[in-house]
Amino acid sequence: MKVRHAMTAPAITISPEETVAVASRTLTHYNIGMLPVCSSDGTLQGVVTDRDIVTRCLAGELDPRHTPVGHIMTSQVRTADPNMDAAVAAHLMGSQQIRRLPVVEAGKLCGLLSLGDLANREETAYDAADALADITSNISFR
Repeated sequence: MKVRHAMTAPAITISPEETVAVASRTLTHYNIGMLPVCSSDGTLQGVVTDRDIVTRCLAGELDPRHTPVGHIMTSQVRTADPNMDAAVAAHLMGSQQIRRLPVVEAGKLCGLLSLGDLANREETAYDAADALADITSNISFR
């Protein structure tokens, strides 16, 4: 199965100029943990997660009402191609400890692949379980 058949499309996105407060409300509204950050032409610039908001904005004592998402986003992002085999994408997610993977075609965001997307498909459920096992096996509690 190809990534394009398992991914969620279109993805909910945010622009790098939007504020962290808007990003936080969007994450809450849609009950999601990550937003792809895209320019007006759909080019992926990075991602912003709930963790980015806490560690880079709030812990850094920045004002979320006035801080642009582009200042706190993660700009080095692993991506998948829509024609990539879903099992390969699941392996990438597990080895890189990524729960959500932006899907990019010709430089533009075309969807988002999550472990949940893979788990909900019979063909990729075992791949998702393996990826999650890889991710959780590297968690340390101090």
